[in-house]
Amino acid sequence: MQLGQPSRTALATAYARAYHQIASEPRIFTDPLAVRIAGITPDQLADLETAAFQNDDTDMRRRRRLFLAARARFAEDTVTDAVAAGTRQVVILGAGLDTFAYRNPHPDVRVFEVDHPDTQEWKRQQLDAAGIELPASLTFAPVDFESQTLAAGLAAAGFDRSRPAAFVWLGVIMYLTRDTILDTLRFVADQATPVRLVFDYLYPASASTGAEMDLRTARADLVASIGEPWLSFFTSDEIADVLREAGFDRVDDHDAPNLVAGYLGIKPRQGSTVPPHVLCAMRTA
Repeated sequence: MQLGQPSRTALATAYARAYHQIASEPRIFTDPLAVRIAGITPDQLADLETAAFQNDDTDMRRRRRLFLAARARFAEDTVTDAVAAGTRQVVILGAGLDTFAYRNPHPDVRVFEVDHPDTQEWKRQQLDAAGIELPASLTFAPVDFESQTLAAGLAAAGFDRSRPAAFVWLGVIMYLTRDTILDTLRFVADQATPVRLVFDYLYPASASTGAEMDLRTARADLVASIGEPWLSFFTSDEIADVLREAGFDRVDDHDAPNLVAGYLGIKPRQGSTVPPHVLCAMRTA
């Protein structure tokens, strides 16, 4: 991550999410602020998304956009369920250019955005330039993990550990060490119940073969070349074991093809042996 800027992978995700709003493809997730907060014109989106994923063909980029859209919708559906059950705190970990806090339909639900201070300052500039107001229900929780813990950053922002919360942690854990992931999972699981956590993860490349292995290797090389290497991978059995050990008692796990197909009402596309996964983990007692 460059000083004062979000990570390049976070930007690429924001561009893909924005392009999904204007592309001629089935709409899975609607975000009227995605294009505005990106700070670029709709005409620029396609070129920027193509440049960000230059190793992918057109169909691969489309499938990736649909998964990112489905991932975001799954997260916000989970938040909606949590709010309906009485939760009034939502934490977006590694918020980047996420816009949920600015579309939050629940004025009594407090949203905490956790990110690096430089990234948050850049986001504030993007919001100001786009004319997007900061809602009273939003609290920024700047955390520099080199000098501060997540617990300390949230406490300083007024987060209440004694009340239920929903946590959203998308596009992050593959860039973290296992120790950091485990520490965060334990922190979340120790929240007052019921607590929900949504995150996505990648299978190890060793689970793939042939052309798929080559594609995974090329993508891993690309993110490593920009200083954001993938560090951690899990199978669904492994992550379920890790979550149980951390204290969660319920896991709802979906691979990309089935998640997308479920929202589109079609049969899942087959072929990939190692699609990304997104899940909701809960501790209810």
